[in-house]
Amino acid sequence: MSKEAAAKAKPAPAADAGVELFRHEIRHEARPLVVLRAVASTGAVVVEATVHPVGAGMDDEPMRRPFPFASELQATRFVDEALVAFEYLGCLILESADRA
Repeated sequence: MSKEAAAKAKPAPAADAGVELFRHEIRHEARPLVVLRAVASTGAVVVEATVHPVGAGMDDEPMRRPFPFASELQATRFVDEALVAFEYLGCLILESADRA
């Protein structure tokens, strides 16, 4: 396999395999809506978004999606922009004090 093919086939870094940088929980009408969690691993930062759709039941499995970034600065800017949008929509933003 060529180096280019290997690079394309490489999966995004797993959000569980690193040090948690920060976590924000977004709530709307006292109901959990989104958790944004940034995890640093070797040479990258992954922001894991866990979304509880508004129309879904409380027992439904949330949707999870990783967003890989090359640096902590890029990940922080991404999350900051998302938090501003959620605040504009009237959501409550909670920052977790639990850090690894």
